[in-house]
Amino acid sequence: MSQEIESLAVGSRVRVTQQIPQRDGDCWVTETEGVVESFEQKKTGSWYAHAKDDRLWLDRLTVRLDDGEVVVINLDRYSKVELV
Repeated sequence: MSQEIESLAVGSRVRVTQQIPQRDGDCWVTETEGVVESFEQKKTGSWYAHAKDDRLWLDRLTVRLDDGEVVVINLDRYSKVELV
C-alpha cells in the first residue's frame, strides 16, 4: 500500500487501486474512489494456525461512493490507497 491506511481519517477521500495477477502475466485492475467510512481488521471464518483466535484476519476498508453506495474493500499486497 502506498500509505499507512491506519493514518487515514474517517471522511478522507481516497482512491483504491487493486490488481489481480493472472497466470499469463497480465493483471486485472480496478479503481474505487470515495470517502472513508471506516478501517478495521476483521477475522474471517477461515482457520489460520498461530494467528489471533486461530483465524485469518483481513484489512477491510469501508468507502462510500459518490452515488451513496457503500463498498467494503479487502486490502492485500496488491492494493494501493491514495489520498485524493
